[in-house]
Amino acid sequence: MGRGSVRGSGPRRRAAPRLQEAARAALSSPRHANRLLELLEALESEVEEEVVAGITACSGLFSSLVRRGAIHGGALPAEEEDEGEGDEEAAAGAECSAEEKYEQWLRHRYNDCTTQLLQLLSHDSSDVRELALCTLMKLVRTEGHHPLDNRKTSSAGNFPYPLFKAVLDRLLEEETPAQLLGRFQEFLQHHDTGLHTLTALRSRLRTVAATTAQGPGPGLQEKAFLLLTAVQMPSEKTELSLLVKGDDTTETKVTDIKEHRKVFENTWLELLKHKLPQGLYKRVLVILHDRVMPHMRKPPLLMDFLKASYDIGGAVSLLALNGLFVLIHQYNLEYPDFYKKLYSLLEPSIFHVKYRARFFHLADLFLSSTHLPAYLVLAFVKRLSRLSLTAPPHALLLLLPFIGNLVRRHPSSRVLLHRAAAGLADVTSDPYAMEEEDPAKSGASDSSLWEIQSLQRHYHPDVATAATALTRPLSDVEEDLSPLLELSSTELFEREVKKKIKNVPLEFELPQGLLGKKGDTLTSRWTL
Repeated sequence: MGRGSVRGSGPRRRAAPRLQEAARAALSSPRHANRLLELLEALESEVEEEVVAGITACSGLFSSLVRRGAIHGGALPAEEEDEGEGDEEAAAGAECSAEEKYEQWLRHRYNDCTTQLLQLLSHDSSDVRELALCTLMKLVRTEGHHPLDNRKTSSAGNFPYPLFKAVLDRLLEEETPAQLLGRFQEFLQHHDTGLHTLTALRSRLRTVAATTAQGPGPGLQEKAFLLLTAVQMPSEKTELSLLVKGDDTTETKVTDIKEHRKVFENTWLELLKHKLPQGLYKRVLVILHDRVMPHMRKPPLLMDFLKASYDIGGAVSLLALNGLFVLIHQYNLEYPDFYKKLYSLLEPSIFHVKYRARFFHLADLFLSSTHLPAYLVLAFVKRLSRLSLTAPPHALLLLLPFIGNLVRRHPSSRVLLHRAAAGLADVTSDPYAMEEEDPAKSGASDSSLWEIQSLQRHYHPDVATAATALTRPLSDVEEDLSPLLELSSTELFEREVKKKIKNVPLEFELPQGLLGKKGDTLTSRWTL
């Protein structure tokens, strides 16, 4: 038996029937074992139809051989290229029976098959890539139920981790299209597959970081993020779904929820160690508070990452607010300059960013505490009022009720409204310094909300009405901001268009004819 070609010179038949016949022959008797080589050659073909047929035939053949236990397990000796290489090889070969040699030969061919299938994960055809991936995962499942090696002492149990890791490593290669991960995510519905994916992913990130000065590249980081967000984390109330159901779960960590959380946490921390591309950075921050932190053993480990993100500024700081809120509210995180940084985020651009609704929702939560110092609340109210001068109408309809709620919560801020209403404010000598980053030094305590009075003459009637309402006695009930958070200029325009306009009479006497007189001679011919 060898690895040489056995393809005949006669007319070629269609690939699928020919390869299926070769698979049946190789499976029926060791005498036809060389027919197996036809399948391996088909995997290297440049014709897509033949490659697909070869993958299908290999899937059935090797799955059957693994289930039969016909493939050699344990340590595999090197394959002899030539039967007469020397006395040592001959002596070693003499110790093995013909049946053992056949099993070893099948194991080498099985390794050749899996190696070629791994290469096909980067094939030009998406059909070939997906079929190769599904075949490899089928072999993973089959090996798990019928182990080739004695893995009873392994932490992975019967799960064929070496083959599975080879699949994942190939998926993470730069030449393998990221779209293939979409098909791989179907297998992540199983909790054992998810656990081993996290283990292999962390190992790959650490290896790349250790061997490359720049660390993981954007392509690897993007794929790692897709896998991390696709892993299904189990809970105490979740019934585990296993790809390898025959796994000896009494000796493995698959059923240990704490182990899942530990590996999940370590893999995320490994990814966040390195500089992320701007787009990926934002996507991580968007999901961090509700899809990552609840599954971590120690969420405060993200403190440094979130603090660094909050200090960057712009949209990144806005997105870091969610995670910081969880740490402050649930884990008593101390952040002395938190409100100072939140104050500096209030810029004119805040009304035009994608995450405006998220920011104002969280800002409303942060400013809801009644224990905030008066100077801080006055500074926020004044800064928001100053920003209202340049805000678009749809943002003003959120901003004005927001200011009203702050005044309701903190009665000490009413003095700003009283000064404006009493005419004590001099616009030209307003002591408030907009450019000052420290709320304590902004001078808001000595200022007034004259900006609210100017908005009472706004061109949009809804804005003028909302501004006028702030100058009247406020009720103790806060306004619900949730319907206003997502309000856009397009929605505001559509709302105005749909308003019904009342007909206002301009004359007491309706026109009767062309010239509008009852006795008009033209009335009989042209009427309105």
